[in-house]
Amino acid sequence: MTLARAATGLRPVINATGVLLHGGLGRAPLSAAARAALDLAAGTTDLELDLGTGRRGRRGRTTLAALAAAVPAAAGVHIVNNNAAGLILAVTALAGRREIVVSRGELVETADGFRLPELLVCTGARLREVGTTNRTTLGDYADAIGPETGLVLHVHPSSYQVVGLTDTPAINDLAALCADFEIPLVGDCGSGLLHPEPLLADEPDVTTWLGFGVNVVTTSADKLLGGPQCGLLLGRADLIDRIRRHPMARAMRVGKLTLAALEATLSHPDSPVRQALHARPERLTTRAETLAAWLRRSGIAASAVASRAVVDGGGGGSSPLPNDAAFRRSGGHRREGARDEDGMAPAGPESGLTIRGFGGFGPELPSAAVALDAVIAAPLRQGEPSVLGRVEQGCCLLDLRTVPVELDPVLAAAVLAAAAEAGATTITDAPTEPHIAEDADVMTIESMAIPRATVPGRRAP
Repeated sequence: MTLARAATGLRPVINATGVLLHGGLGRAPLSAAARAALDLAAGTTDLELDLGTGRRGRRGRTTLAALAAAVPAAAGVHIVNNNAAGLILAVTALAGRREIVVSRGELVETADGFRLPELLVCTGARLREVGTTNRTTLGDYADAIGPETGLVLHVHPSSYQVVGLTDTPAINDLAALCADFEIPLVGDCGSGLLHPEPLLADEPDVTTWLGFGVNVVTTSADKLLGGPQCGLLLGRADLIDRIRRHPMARAMRVGKLTLAALEATLSHPDSPVRQALHARPERLTTRAETLAAWLRRSGIAASAVASRAVVDGGGGGSSPLPNDAAFRRSGGHRREGARDEDGMAPAGPESGLTIRGFGGFGPELPSAAVALDAVIAAPLRQGEPSVLGRVEQGCCLLDLRTVPVELDPVLAAAVLAAAAEAGATTITDAPTEPHIAEDADVMTIESMAIPRATVPGRRAP
């Protein structure tokens, strides 16, 4: 870690925002297997060499095989450097300078100003918008398809929702229509799910879309799949081959580090994102209560509170810490409820302080957080390691759904150091340190001194 800190300006951050896929933090954290694969790939490898024959081999062949094995419904697979690259490559190879038929309600813009229509037209293709913002019917697509149609595009709106008077055709009906006209249907799934996820029933996945008849599906590997940043294209073999052979594919290919990390993610699917998604709420509550109790004994006002995590913040990480003023402007107001001896809200429904969602889109996940004074947010963010929480209702919240259990002692030490920096602690001696139990399910309190370096200005015990 010392060498890494000297070699790069990137800083390690503990994600305590409750946003599983935080754009500002690089989306999905990699699994231990993926990190090990990165270390191996950093050296000299047989990236494009067949060691058996000594001749040139296909680049990324083992990763492509792993992707094909993970999604048997896909007859062809290809990998590019991100999902936008996958979409632009598919449009360029399949539509050329012809028309792309797409619903007006799917022409998205991201938080950083990236606009899908601008991406599509830069390929030289022409947009044929159909329907309206809130309603597009199957007949709208049928009326638009003609001799100049290169492909029909369907984009999943992952960061917004249109409600009320709405209509959109089912994906299988749209696929059947395209099959009748012999026009390729390209679908931007976006979520990174290769298979259905019961906890996210409304989130599309690659396998289901292919089963419905979508010819080419693009998605991101660094979202719910939990892999490195890259784009995946899966679908009909002849179409994927046309995409792979297009000259532009060379400019969008991925390097050996990405290939290694993706293969490891596919082969060992228990990623940190999956672990966070499936974390049991009662265990999160136990962790929050244990950590809050230890911090109170250390002289820091802290409480365990109910929280709600989200998969994606919906804002690209541009505003990870909604503050109290923003909360009031949005029409919210403080919840004045029970308080414990430190003036904070205790855990449980009787507390009167239940932290809700915060600017994200999609289903909320029940979680638990440690609530601290908001004054600690800045020193936490600027500490070593950096801890990013969120500020709501006058509290700095550390949501534990996005914090791996093995980092609880590190988180506790970081809070102690930040509290000392902010003057938010009354302790005079170095306290004991939370210790992870052998089963790694919950945190227990043991008499272990925190290293003096983590507590600025404190005497060694």
